[in-house]
Amino acid sequence: MTLAETVDEWWDGIDAYAITGISNAASEGNNRVIKLEARKAYGFRNRANQRLRSLCATIRRSRVILTTHQLR
Repeated sequence: MTLAETVDEWWDGIDAYAITGISNAASEGNNRVIKLEARKAYGFRNRANQRLRSLCATIRRSRVILTTHQLR
């Protein structure tokens, strides 16, 4: 595929970013971290523990520490 074809295919997204300045980079980054943590947590018997591990990996350090009550 040539550069011109690639740009033509992605033009709607490029145009939207140029107009709004908004991209999906943050959500893509979070998805990558969650997938990495899921691979690290392979074999956990409790899905709540796996979910807690993903949440802890993606939240900011300044936020309140999560408890199992807040996960429900």
